[in-house]
Amino acid sequence: MTQSTAPTSTAPTASSPFHVYDTTLRDGAQQEGINLSVADKLTIAPMLDELGVGFIEGGWPGAVPKDTEFFRRAAKELDLRNAELAAFGATRKVGVRAADDPQVRALLDSEAPVVTLVAKFDVRHVERALRTTPDEGLAMIADTVTLLRQEGRRVFVDAEHFFDGYRYDAAFARSAVLTAFGAGAEVVALCDTNGGMLPDWVREIVQEVRAAAGPDALLGMHAHNDSGCAVANTLAAVDAGCMHVQGTVNGYGERTGNADLLSVVANLELKLGRQVLARHADAPGGLPELTRIAHAISELTNISPFARQPYVGASAFAHKAGLHASAIKVDPDLYQHADPELVGNDMRMLVSDMAGRASIELKGRQLGIDLAEHPDVLSRVMHRIKDAEAGGYTYEAADASFELVLVEELEGARPAYFRVESWRAIVERNGGRGTPATAEATVKLHAGGERIVTTGEGNGPVNALDHALRTALGRVYPELAEFELIDFKVRILDQMQGTDAVTRVLIESTDGQTSWSTVGVGPNLIEASWEALTDSAIWGLRHHGVAPR
Repeated sequence: MTQSTAPTSTAPTASSPFHVYDTTLRDGAQQEGINLSVADKLTIAPMLDELGVGFIEGGWPGAVPKDTEFFRRAAKELDLRNAELAAFGATRKVGVRAADDPQVRALLDSEAPVVTLVAKFDVRHVERALRTTPDEGLAMIADTVTLLRQEGRRVFVDAEHFFDGYRYDAAFARSAVLTAFGAGAEVVALCDTNGGMLPDWVREIVQEVRAAAGPDALLGMHAHNDSGCAVANTLAAVDAGCMHVQGTVNGYGERTGNADLLSVVANLELKLGRQVLARHADAPGGLPELTRIAHAISELTNISPFARQPYVGASAFAHKAGLHASAIKVDPDLYQHADPELVGNDMRMLVSDMAGRASIELKGRQLGIDLAEHPDVLSRVMHRIKDAEAGGYTYEAADASFELVLVEELEGARPAYFRVESWRAIVERNGGRGTPATAEATVKLHAGGERIVTTGEGNGPVNALDHALRTALGRVYPELAEFELIDFKVRILDQMQGTDAVTRVLIESTDGQTSWSTVGVGPNLIEASWEALTDSAIWGLRHHGVAPR
């Protein structure tokens, strides 16, 4: 795919270092709903290293006990090939010698080779938050950087509230930058802490700071996403001369998050032709691992992956409209800005009521079924899908159910793993409000040449049905023990019908290696769930190569 050429940059010379600095373990961990343990951080750090970032900010030792523990264990347990660990902390306190400040001493005790200091670069914060003078604010920066440099540490300075401070009092903000560099800071990262900047504002200010600091000063960008421009602001800063970018995996962070480092590096490498991720000889790393690592970290943070996340989201290269599919069939580049394989993702064809023959054919090809050889089947599937979606089904998020439709049309029937005789579910509560209800389900089916009747209990009727179905089939198909239901979504269709509305259920299952989704629609939640549950069992057994018994 031909990429657009990069604009002329005012950055330092080509031989200057370029830093990719990840702050997922500290700044990202401030996101609502994220609570990383020391073990989580020790698991995520090697993933970031494998990706090829140059620096991993591990946390704030001395201020956060588990971050102190992280650095203690990291020194013994982590073997990083591409990245260096950075300890985050603040400059000395007002009126205290840097050598006597316990927080500064904790940074040294962490044994991290890099220390990133946060300092006030907005004079209003110096005067109102620190309650001191501008001169003391500058001295706090100079004294702390000098001490850390004397102790042999590489020092980066996070210029907190820099852009807002620069717009209020540019002279102080510039003085703070020059003070940090003069004391020996290797990097000064300009922070859009409140996240309210726009790309043109960032570009203009960085250019002015670059002119004041000189061509050899290593400026960085740390953007928050409150204006929705964190990635764009980071790229604008690079274009204006920054050679150090900070961000978090998946854009984690407080409020609306930080710049998504994955989008930043993908844009820098694929769009601007700049190799910014390290490539270790013994490990592949780099952009091809982007999607895998993004999703693996999502699992550890327990934050569901964002399907529409650029580059790595499940929908990033998903195509739904028939017009798009027809063009993609001729040339995928016609409707994609980049090759998804370059970032470890896949192109997906979504099958819906908007789908034409090309969409169905391409989706079948992705599933290993060449429908071009079966034009009559292709027509039947297309009409069947459109009719089903008119009745409430959706196949764009239920690939497994769609595949079973294809198999049924090709082979005349679904794999006959079992035949259902009947099922029922009962919810009962003995007592008044506050007394927990119990659910019980009974399933009668035929499999393996026998009639099987089982009962299952659960914390709800669907859970009870799931247990009963697994118990019944498990006698004949022990492979089912590997399957697990991991997500359950309910959508009420035709809400104006109230309790008489049609219900759609989407179920996601996994065997620990692969996940698959199935859909069920019915006049009530239980019936829709049963359809999705049985589809899930059939698809899972088929893809494990299990023959009907």
